[in-house]
Amino acid sequence: MPRTAKRDRYHHGDLRAALIDTAVEMIAEQGVQGFSLAEASRRLGVAVSAPYRHFADRDELLLAVGVRAGELLVAAVTAERGGDSPQERLAAVARGYVRFAAGHRALFEALFGALTPVGEPELERAAQPVKAAFQSAAMSLSGGDQKAAEALGMAVAATAHGHAGLLHLGMFGEGAQAVDTAVRHAAAATLALVAGRAALTL
Repeated sequence: MPRTAKRDRYHHGDLRAALIDTAVEMIAEQGVQGFSLAEASRRLGVAVSAPYRHFADRDELLLAVGVRAGELLVAAVTAERGGDSPQERLAAVARGYVRFAAGHRALFEALFGALTPVGEPELERAAQPVKAAFQSAAMSLSGGDQKAAEALGMAVAATAHGHAGLLHLGMFGEGAQAVDTAVRHAAAATLALVAGRAALTL
């Protein structure tokens, strides 16, 4: 986003949102470790003290970035097209998860470990729709058995997360073809888990 646009947003009283947007951009460029409130202020053309009107410190702004990352993950999972069957819906969730990891690597890595401790309530709320997407399809496949649904949902989530990690390690190659391969493998592994789901509760 051009700096002039960001300054206009600030002048209209939306500095908080502009800071979150800027932090997202900076993390995408150089990772969490390269982010600072001072640099965010410089990019927005505001005083270094200005962010503290909205965030107590760097960690509080990073928490807001984590929430935004969770929202983007939800959007990616929701946008992935699937079929009508619960198996196909689960596979679609896994595909969307891996696509988000590919398109927003820094945010993905930050969301899962580098921003805030696991269990932070705001992050949990932001990620809840993704968990629900895994869980609702798993429940349909489990005949209403809550324990079986949780086991299947967790297994599929772990599979999607694992494929995202392997993609980042270069195990599927490089570029768009690698992303497509990782997405297909994640979907295929999900369908395999569904087919063998009875073993998950043993």
